[in-house]
Amino acid sequence: MEQPTLIEKITHFFESGIFIYGITLLISYSLLAILSLIAILRFQKEDRYVDYNLLITSKIPVGISVIAPAFNEGLTIISNVRSLMNLNYPRYEVIIVNDGSSDDTLEKMIREFELVPVDFAYHKRLNTFPVRKIFRSSNAAYSKLTVVDKVNGKSKADASNAGINAASFPYFLCTDVDCILNKDTLLRLIKPIIDEPRKRVIATGATLRMANSCEMDEGGITRVRVPKRIIPRFQEVEYIRAFVLGKMGWSAINCVPNVSGGLGLFDKDIVIRAGGYDPLSFGEDMELMIRMEAFCCSQKIDYAVRYIPLSLCWTEGPSTVKILRRQRIRWARGLIQLMSQHRRLLFNPFYGRLGLIVMPYNFLFELIAPVIEAVGIIYYIIMIITGNINTPYAILLLVFVYIYSVMITTLAILWDQITYKTYKSWRETFSLCLMPFFEMLIYHPLVMLFSLRGYFNFITGQKHSWGNMQRQGFSNTPKK
Repeated sequence: MEQPTLIEKITHFFESGIFIYGITLLISYSLLAILSLIAILRFQKEDRYVDYNLLITSKIPVGISVIAPAFNEGLTIISNVRSLMNLNYPRYEVIIVNDGSSDDTLEKMIREFELVPVDFAYHKRLNTFPVRKIFRSSNAAYSKLTVVDKVNGKSKADASNAGINAASFPYFLCTDVDCILNKDTLLRLIKPIIDEPRKRVIATGATLRMANSCEMDEGGITRVRVPKRIIPRFQEVEYIRAFVLGKMGWSAINCVPNVSGGLGLFDKDIVIRAGGYDPLSFGEDMELMIRMEAFCCSQKIDYAVRYIPLSLCWTEGPSTVKILRRQRIRWARGLIQLMSQHRRLLFNPFYGRLGLIVMPYNFLFELIAPVIEAVGIIYYIIMIITGNINTPYAILLLVFVYIYSVMITTLAILWDQITYKTYKSWRETFSLCLMPFFEMLIYHPLVMLFSLRGYFNFITGQKHSWGNMQRQGFSNTPKK
């Protein structure tokens, strides 16, 4: 029998490795989808009999501080602050951290909310750049509002830590000022913490969606619409898949890898003891979550992180490829930075689920996935050029991956719509269901390239500019 050549051995090894990796990834997605379905059905069953008015009328409700850093957000700051002050919860405060804005963000808030400087018991439990002044309103109608004006710390993490230092309550909700929250957000997010009989719930999260093209009035969403522009529409699909299938599936087995920086309710004591947000991290939300979980493991705290399958937050996503590129390079750089910084957790049984499930999954299927995809594309191009491609096998593999990707994403969209009827018309839902057919051809390659650039920048030590998201702003639409 003729012995295979070195090229044939390399080809067989590579193709077998790619096949095994791909099948493992697809099986993981399928398991997450099943777990997500179970978790959502369980949530619906339990939530059907909940009277949230009991939480509102409770004599001693759990206090929550809503923290929102702001840097050059003059375009949307007033409507967003009003949105945060109209939440349906009996005991909360709103802390806006003006992180050294160079535009009229602070001036607009001072004028609109009648703010004046006050003496404030600011406890610096987490180190931050200096705080200049703290403002409260002279109008009792805005008594919930506190504005912290500080020197720019060059990161959202530093501003968030300043907000935590100023917070009065044992739990805090971290969000962005460009986010619009559902009025019942605090009620919904605190419930898993109150209901948990055994574990200490250190964080809860919920689904985020794109606010682009949604209709607003008085700082609130009055009509959810599918984004009109192509980039935000792709992100809407990505978010639905990530939250409805991904994080709900992880929540079912208490392996949530992170709680989004746009919407997360946290145990303030655990956050402070774990060291707060890392100002040097490019993925501060995920880095904090990993560090909180590692801290709980080291302190023998039986913890849990929960997600609920409700759309409670709408955020203005990047509307152009340029802004998307900037965002995804930062996210990718944050991921590789996190994996490098916390590599001791990887496959470490001392850290339980964190070390044996969460970190390995992040490494194998989040961190190195873009690298494997890029190498695979280059490999098949070389095989085509040299005439060594197994054409039937290659076509079959591509068709299978394409159909599976379209199927799993479409199911997530339809399941979300059937369950919660986010969009008023099925025409909008159908238009969104068309996006998975183009995602692998247009959007996904861009995200892969931006991720690789983020890795390259981290490895080569290039400086990163946080930049500005260049908000388009929200236009008010009167309620009909």
